[in-house]
Amino acid sequence: MLKKILILSIAFMLLQINFGFAKTITQGDNNMTRIDVCKKNYKKLFRGEALSQVGDDPEMLAILQKYIFGEVFRVGELDMKTREMITVTSLAVQQTLPQLKAHINAALNVGVTPVELREAIYQCAPFIGFPKTLNALTVLNEVFKERGITTPLKSTATTEENDRYAKGEAIQQPLYGNEIQENMKGLPQDMGADVSRFLTEVCFGDFYTREGLDLKTRELLVISILVTTGDTSVLKSHIKGNLKAGNSKETITAAIIQCLPYVGFPNTLAALKTAKEVFNK
Repeated sequence: MLKKILILSIAFMLLQINFGFAKTITQGDNNMTRIDVCKKNYKKLFRGEALSQVGDDPEMLAILQKYIFGEVFRVGELDMKTREMITVTSLAVQQTLPQLKAHINAALNVGVTPVELREAIYQCAPFIGFPKTLNALTVLNEVFKERGITTPLKSTATTEENDRYAKGEAIQQPLYGNEIQENMKGLPQDMGADVSRFLTEVCFGDFYTREGLDLKTRELLVISILVTTGDTSVLKSHIKGNLKAGNSKETITAAIIQCLPYVGFPNTLAALKTAKEVFNK
């Protein structure tokens, strides 16, 4: 009997050890220092070594790399592809073109497709205008040519001239209702009606209907655009739209925080405050 108890005790102890080992593996990055995580993520993204102490400002690069790739990348459950699309979008909005080029390459390195990248930048146009979007597309196409990706990419448009409004409205209405129409009422000669129609036809008809990105991803990238521009009023509407599109509060919050190193604390804190207001209502 004593022998049986001893065998059972040893078996239980081994089970506990194995369980603990499994738990350690499952936790993954949680058991690594921020320097370890930084180096691991940087290698995946840029296929190089982080914290290399080269260049004219190695101290700034070390602070930047540990903060972004060792800390911010651990916040929330966003995968690396989504993080890079958010980053590319924010950099396109800011017109920080050298950094945009680096992150377009990084996005391709971690599995973002050329079409997904093109759609992420196209999606900026209704919010930042066409000139800045064209600048970002110039950088994108430079990277494609350097990597042997044939341009132009295949068309992903799904609308015709006669159905842009109807297809745009079919996406707009469930997310935003008649909000813009109501806000534009009362302008001279009813010109607000033209603006409202343009929004439906261009933003939702020409862009949201395109293949290559699903609605949840498009809405999440719009969060990145608006955090970057600092427009909390429009951001509030799009946080509501994100929730209706199926993005969780956690995903929205992580997307806002992913912008933090690229736009700074003031814009990010204002965006998080706006998100809290929407979530609490």
